[in-house]
Amino acid sequence: MQSESGIEIDRVYPGSQAERVGLLPGDILISINSHKLRDPVDFMFYNTEDSIEIGIKRNKENINLHVMREEGSEFGIDFKPLRAMTCRNNCIFCFVNQLPKGLRKSLYIKDDDYRMSFLYGNYVTLTNLRKEDKKRIVEQRLSPLYISVHATSKIIRNKLLGNAKASDILKEIKFFTDNKIRLHVQIVLCPGYNDGKELNKTIHDLFSFYPYVSSIAVVPVGLTMHRRQNIRHVGKEEARDALKIVESFQKRYKKKHGDPIVYGADELYIKAEIPFPPLKDYGDFPQIENGVGMVPFFMNRARKLKIPKLNLRKKRFLTFTGLSFYPFLKKFLKLLTEEGINVDLMPIENRFFGTSITVTGLLTGKDVIKTLFDRIEGQGIVLVPDVVLKNGEDMFLDDITLKDMEEALGLPMKKIESTPEGLIQGITGEGE
Repeated sequence: MQSESGIEIDRVYPGSQAERVGLLPGDILISINSHKLRDPVDFMFYNTEDSIEIGIKRNKENINLHVMREEGSEFGIDFKPLRAMTCRNNCIFCFVNQLPKGLRKSLYIKDDDYRMSFLYGNYVTLTNLRKEDKKRIVEQRLSPLYISVHATSKIIRNKLLGNAKASDILKEIKFFTDNKIRLHVQIVLCPGYNDGKELNKTIHDLFSFYPYVSSIAVVPVGLTMHRRQNIRHVGKEEARDALKIVESFQKRYKKKHGDPIVYGADELYIKAEIPFPPLKDYGDFPQIENGVGMVPFFMNRARKLKIPKLNLRKKRFLTFTGLSFYPFLKKFLKLLTEEGINVDLMPIENRFFGTSITVTGLLTGKDVIKTLFDRIEGQGIVLVPDVVLKNGEDMFLDDITLKDMEEALGLPMKKIESTPEGLIQGITGEGE
């Protein structure tokens, strides 16, 4: 939690150094070696010396702890969540603004926080940075950052952001790259705004900051049926046109630098009905969490996976996925069937957000229940991919829990990691 008077400990790990020196949940860390702590980023930055003096507030008592850091070991604490800096833009494609009413409050928070970009890979617009924020990013080497650019033309970008006062993104990028801060940037493709010549210009402009602009991802805009702005979906032809531009830059950059630098999101290839590039063309997958190379990476792991010899012909498993990933997961499950492992797969149409939303991570519990309700006869267990659940919890976007689903369907639910290995482990029970 960000505070003027320190950061609060949420959890102390058993057996950790933090536990051994006497730290407790609820303690508020005020300083390290006389440096005031504003948030967990400060703790990470100042907690690097071999000998540290920690100022603590416990209840109303001030305590000082002298700690000799143990080399090669984690300190062993989690802090209360950051109070995120919120977005001051009104993007015409903002997904939060496309949400229906009635969801949990946390889903309506529009963060635009450089600290969360550094810590978790969240994308930020750089439109709310103060001078002291920029100074801190440079001094503490908060790199890489993940930036939503969309367009380098100031007029077009500000129109997309819904913010006429947004600063010139090229000037912002120049400041950070001059100070050797690495950036991964995304362009959310909105037909009629930043496609065609504008997409070409944006990629060209961003490349001028290479290698500190380390990767450029082009992702199609996601639109729900609850949107109020007049904006078009990315269709097959728009996706193909965008990929032609992306691939023309890739050829040039690979020849010159051995690195594609610019990438198309998996969803673009799926919409365009074009095969994915070879896995080697994704480099070290710099934006895989942004849906860039996620499907090819999954399928590559699936092909290499050694499927265990199991006698499971009498057992039946049921799982589900979004429409876009369905054909790919189906191929993997066909391999399992050949080895005598029966996993039935159901594609789930997204009725909650609208049928144009086809990714698995945005499926709701109610849509899953409605689809599976007439398909459960003869099934033994439902394997639930963790990507549909709130991080660290057993809850869908619409607050349906795994327990609710078990009661509705009359079958046990089993959360699995959304990988080929996770699926196998869910079937075998290995690692439980």
